[in-house]
Amino acid sequence: MEHITTFTGEDLTPVTPNASQIHIKDIAHALSLMCRANGHFKHFFSVAQHSINCAKEAKSRGLSERIQLACLLHDASESYLSDITRPVKPHLPKYLEIEEGLQNAIYEKYLKTPLSEGEQNQVKQIDDDMLVHEFNALMQKWVVVAG
Repeated sequence: MEHITTFTGEDLTPVTPNASQIHIKDIAHALSLMCRANGHFKHFFSVAQHSINCAKEAKSRGLSERIQLACLLHDASESYLSDITRPVKPHLPKYLEIEEGLQNAIYEKYLKTPLSEGEQNQVKQIDDDMLVHEFNALMQKWVVVAG
């Protein structure tokens, strides 16, 4: 089987996604049930809540509505692929290729054009900043992320 069946009943093939089968309802539903940090936080904290917080942070920084939406959607591919922890992802080049293709399809559907390098950097900075904040608030020890 090369597809997954989504919450709304779509049979989506993550490796070759069809934009017409990507639905915000599927993304929101799946991410609301996925725990950040592979479940190692003090309590359940969803990828959806992280994404909402990233969008709110972009707004608080005065960034464009496009960047706010990109922040909201930055982990949307995980709703179809699941998540892989940061230390492991670099060792899975095929996964990264599939994730990038699916994430780009999601951005193109909802943002209409791919993110520029500058926009990608803004989203990544907010994601990294929120990761540090969340881990410091929800883990048993402090986390410092360089870079």
